[in-house]
Amino acid sequence: MISQSKLKAVDFYRKIPRDLTEASLSGAGLSIIAALSMMFLFGMELSNYLAVNTSTSVIVDNSSDGDFLRMDFNISFPALSCEFASVDVSDVLGTNRLNITKTVRKFSIDRDLKITGSEFHSGPVSHDIKHGDDVGEEYGELEGSVPLTSHNFDRVSHMFPIVVVNFYAPWCPWSVRLKPSWEKAAKIIRERYDPEMDGRIILGKVDCTEEGDLCRRNHIQGYPSIRIFRKGSDLREDHGHHEHESYYGDRDTESLVKTMEALVAPIPVESEKHVPTATVKRPAPLTGGCRIEGFVRVKKVPGNLIISARSGAHSFDASQMNMSHFISHLSFGRKIAPHVMSDVKRLIPYLGRSHDRLNGRSFINHRDVGANVTIEHYLQIVKTEVMTRGTHKLVEEYEYTAHSSLAQSPQIPVAKFHFELSPMQVLITENPKSFSHFITNVCAIIGGIFTVAGILDSVLHNTIRLMKKVELGKNF
Repeated sequence: MISQSKLKAVDFYRKIPRDLTEASLSGAGLSIIAALSMMFLFGMELSNYLAVNTSTSVIVDNSSDGDFLRMDFNISFPALSCEFASVDVSDVLGTNRLNITKTVRKFSIDRDLKITGSEFHSGPVSHDIKHGDDVGEEYGELEGSVPLTSHNFDRVSHMFPIVVVNFYAPWCPWSVRLKPSWEKAAKIIRERYDPEMDGRIILGKVDCTEEGDLCRRNHIQGYPSIRIFRKGSDLREDHGHHEHESYYGDRDTESLVKTMEALVAPIPVESEKHVPTATVKRPAPLTGGCRIEGFVRVKKVPGNLIISARSGAHSFDASQMNMSHFISHLSFGRKIAPHVMSDVKRLIPYLGRSHDRLNGRSFINHRDVGANVTIEHYLQIVKTEVMTRGTHKLVEEYEYTAHSSLAQSPQIPVAKFHFELSPMQVLITENPKSFSHFITNVCAIIGGIFTVAGILDSVLHNTIRLMKKVELGKNF
């Protein structure tokens, strides 16, 4: 049996009798400073323990979201008509999707980028447009339609309940193919519905190379464009300008005549009542601009999103195309809820700054008309994942850098977004902190300050006593 005296021999903290201790002002001061220092350092250590500590690493992309990447966009084109606006996607693997409409919406906009009406539905043509074979001399020299200019256009459009106008360009091959059928159909309609006796319909034509202002006023961008103007019933606001419909049907003489007769049939002589009947007509855009919004799914390989004017039965004057645009939104990947992004930014403030780098930026072509300017954007995309404690994925986002330029091209100008996804990804991981490490640091703070303060107090106390002895010796 070990005796109590032997156990007392291993006591590290031997006690000094209270009557042998002495309190001093210097000791009291050091004790207060030591206590304040302990409290301050404890608060710092607690704050550091509660703070989120992350580490960043770059690894090979191990995405679990498949081989496709979602691309969301909202882009406004002040000078591109919704009638011909086309969204195309291509990539290095040979993918070539033209005129995507399923996940894309179009709205006509004015020069201030404000929407002027409901969603514009262009609708795909279900078959190849049929053209007539009337190319012989017999019909090639016919002039059944009325030449219209900026001087007589408004007067003629107010004289007849229905005015059908062919906006064409002499250099356009589609306009050349349409001309004989159009003139023959115009002559047949003129004979059946005499302008003087009947006066319900007339066919006209506008040469857009000569009447550029008139064609721009009617938002003509592709040739030929056949528009149907109705008198009286389609006035827009109080400006006296007629809204109109576009004709997308076959272009042979028989089809044209049949369509014109269908337009006239519901209208009694000298009546201007509007009853729509034809199924090959759709409303033409009210303004010359277009907002294109929606999303596409692209493969995770280098590719392009191209927005341009496209039609299988129209020609375009490249010198008159202006692809200036304003980007309201452009991002990649799944949409992140605002509250989730807010929580992430509290942990990692710099995250999300490049998620939508091009938002709110405009790209305007200030060059002269005829420059054939294509606006290109080169986007390099990097995926970022944030992992919390327990390998729980908090957020997954795609950030990108963007470089833009204006380049001249002999082709039809386009707005081109070239994207390239990095094979690497950024992984941000939250590092858990050990509670035992926190307790160890707290003990080190308390013990260290207590020990240092004790040593300082001893040195200070002995120094004061020595100084007193020296002073006392001088007095004697």
